[in-house]
Amino acid sequence: MTPAADLAQVRARVRAFTGECLAAGDFVPRCDAWVSGFDLAFSKALGEQGLVGVTWPAEFGGAGMSSTARLVITEELLRVGAPVAAHWIGERQIGPSILRFGSRELQAEFLPAIMASDVSFCLGMSETEAGSDLAAVRTTARRDGSGWRITGAKVWTTNAHHATHAYVLARTSRGELKHEGLTEFIVDLKAPGVTVRPILDLAGEHHFNEMLFDEVAVPDRWVIGEVGEGWAQVTGQLSFERGGSERFLSTYPLLAETLGHAHRCGDRATIEQVGALAARVTALRSLAWDIAVSIDNGVAPVADAAKLKYLGPAFERDVLTTARYALDVGGPSDDGTLERLIAEAQVAVPGMSIRGGVSEVLLTLVARSETRS
Repeated sequence: MTPAADLAQVRARVRAFTGECLAAGDFVPRCDAWVSGFDLAFSKALGEQGLVGVTWPAEFGGAGMSSTARLVITEELLRVGAPVAAHWIGERQIGPSILRFGSRELQAEFLPAIMASDVSFCLGMSETEAGSDLAAVRTTARRDGSGWRITGAKVWTTNAHHATHAYVLARTSRGELKHEGLTEFIVDLKAPGVTVRPILDLAGEHHFNEMLFDEVAVPDRWVIGEVGEGWAQVTGQLSFERGGSERFLSTYPLLAETLGHAHRCGDRATIEQVGALAARVTALRSLAWDIAVSIDNGVAPVADAAKLKYLGPAFERDVLTTARYALDVGGPSDDGTLERLIAEAQVAVPGMSIRGGVSEVLLTLVARSETRS
């Protein structure tokens, strides 16, 4: 584990960097910035500061630090609503999956590129017919000489229209159980046969997409891990996806602005509500810390990540409710910032309980874990 003094130094470095960016007007804080804030220049600058891929080995350009160090970095970025979407998926879960399961060749090819934001990833997991049942994917991959051909469709792929590559879970064989015969691939989104179709949200913004694959060629070296072992690998990967601070800090800029508005208006009731939310943030941060420690210890904290993913969206909904109350009681803000952040959260919050796994699936994972223990 990274010593507390080193973590404090890392936190100070991130605050200094984001503070300079804010002062220069490089970005405007927004809610759900890890989804909607795609800014390649910002991600590249963050990488140049050595703040992307800090947990990865030095041989690939990382700092060999702990997952708690990465947690500190992500907290500071989310706290100010920084535009981190360009590197977020690749650094959060694709890189760690390549480190854990990928070949040395694959690691050398992609890890430095992720840290430099020379490549950007999207996730090809969800499908329209599968819903939240990840094992029910129909996208297939068949052997073709020294490589593979992928055919199928993925949906709700965030920032696929910006990404250079996709992680794709595909079926390479059929066994007695639907969890069998799944394999993880990396796909070049500029390859022939790839089509990306936009899915607009309620505000008319374009973050989500449908991806179609028509006999898309993938080299054999772009298989992550073992052929047919995709289910075992992806369940561990979901801990990276579900167990991070983005599951409860996506609306932190709104929470901070709500508190400031309440103070300016002398709204004691809202201040008390924000205090209660702050106590919940403390508890959620503690759980995120435990998850990071488990990852450092080589354990896939599936149940704890599911707990965090279940609790986080409920917290974010309550942040939005409190902000609306503050606006009703205190009246309009001076510069319109509170109203803008409320509008951003209003679009994002309904989907927070779906993306990364619906609540029913998460509770099932927790229940199974408690039964085994």
